[in-house]
Amino acid sequence: MISRRRFTQVFAAGVAATSLAACSSNAPAAPAGAATPDPRAGSDLRAGAGEHTSLGPIKHVDAGVVSMAYAEFGPATGQPVLLLHGWPYDGHSYVDVAPLLAAAGYRVLVPFLRGYGATTFLSPRTVRNGQQSAVALDVVAFMDALKIDKAVLGGFDWGARTVDVIAALWPQRCKAIVAVSGYIITNLEASQQPLSPVAELGWWYQYYFATERGRAGYRANRRDFNRLIWKNASPRWDFDEATYDRSAAAFDNPDHVDIVVHNYRWRLSLAAGEPRYDEYERKLATGPAISVPAITIGSDFDAGAKDGMAYRGKFTGKYVHRIFDGIGHNVPQEAPRPFAQAIIDADHL
Repeated sequence: MISRRRFTQVFAAGVAATSLAACSSNAPAAPAGAATPDPRAGSDLRAGAGEHTSLGPIKHVDAGVVSMAYAEFGPATGQPVLLLHGWPYDGHSYVDVAPLLAAAGYRVLVPFLRGYGATTFLSPRTVRNGQQSAVALDVVAFMDALKIDKAVLGGFDWGARTVDVIAALWPQRCKAIVAVSGYIITNLEASQQPLSPVAELGWWYQYYFATERGRAGYRANRRDFNRLIWKNASPRWDFDEATYDRSAAAFDNPDHVDIVVHNYRWRLSLAAGEPRYDEYERKLATGPAISVPAITIGSDFDAGAKDGMAYRGKFTGKYVHRIFDGIGHNVPQEAPRPFAQAIIDADHL
């Protein structure tokens, strides 16, 4: 899920707005780089969702400390696109996006992050670490393993954070990016600041994970737990059990619980990171700007922050912000065609 700092912005602007209206079809033209609501209602944004049910054969490649599982679509000679999922989701978030991009000539790669699906650690001695720079370096190593120098990167939730981290630390690897919820690089110092009670309530699962009872509860009930997160994060998305089950299988990864729990404890400075990543985290702690061409997307999940103004200054290159009213947190699976179009448009910024 998004950062505590972003969550504060959401609640500050959106607690009173418990029902979120779809955008108007006659919105005025926005200036360059400003938010551009999609003129269609939320139901129309969902067109094409659920058309596919399979990612096809799952491939594997050794990438740094992991054997990365991934799906691949499109011609091997196409412009590479990497699509990154979040928690508690998996590669099926892109099950409808990837074929659209493949049909447009892109080589589409959908990796399963550490702790998900068939991605495994190469050594039992490797720390089951969920900190942001570790996840990002897995993806950079994945690109190296496939001899991809530069790609268009897109993601949401953990995936968007990973896209942001790569764009900030290794901009030469990014032709362009699409980041749902915008700039969500974790700042550990900011995460120590208390929020209002109503904002803290939204982070119940993070505090639950901070306890050993929470670790045990998530291990025992992860499918029911994550179904609840899906419903809360995307209240207008009427997904069926078959759709959820396809993603839920990824949570059976033997490292899943440890990675998730470490990620959220690390964000609260309750669990240490690894020294090998300290250099990267020091750079990220400065809040580095992102200079590569970027499209950011705000959805209903972002509430009062979905206009993108809170992080506009973090993007210093060619930039567009889009608003998907009526869409929840799992943007690519809920609105596959607009998300795919954002990837194509970012590639041409």
